[in-house]
Amino acid sequence: MSDERVGVTTFRDRPMTLLGPEIRVGDKAPEFTVLGNDMSPVTLADTAGAVRVISVVPSLETPVCDQQTRRFNAAAGELAATVLTVSVDLPFTQARWCGAAGADAVRTVSDYRDLSFGQAYGVVIKELRLLARAVFVVDATDTVVYAEYVPAVEQHPDYDAALAAARRAADGQLDRSA
Repeated sequence: MSDERVGVTTFRDRPMTLLGPEIRVGDKAPEFTVLGNDMSPVTLADTAGAVRVISVVPSLETPVCDQQTRRFNAAAGELAATVLTVSVDLPFTQARWCGAAGADAVRTVSDYRDLSFGQAYGVVIKELRLLARAVFVVDATDTVVYAEYVPAVEQHPDYDAALAAARRAADGQLDRSA
């Protein structure tokens, strides 16, 4: 892939190479195809017209990823938004994790097959074939209204900023429909 970005994130203090473009606020959200826990295809278009919080984690089986997904799961009930968690974990692993964690407000989706999401959103870690930790908020018009590439895989994202962006996007959606 032609878009390679070094130094955006680190893993264990080592700079990693991210594949794909940097997505910025104001960009049109790229389409993608990932797999749901039942192995069915899931696309951005499947949630058209909704505000989306897209939480990206390397693996649900690690402490920070677990905490990040639980945090967005807890907040999802208060948001007028769809919350997706994307990782390269197998769909079966994601389903098992959701059951064990009681996570029923977020939708976990897998990018293991062809890294469609990771390449479109610039979060594929070339050296590890994992996704870098990131959060994107996409409004009902498919415009990115929040984008955070977390500088270290082991670091938490700015939950408050992401959730505030989702609330603003949802409020804006309500204002436009009035």
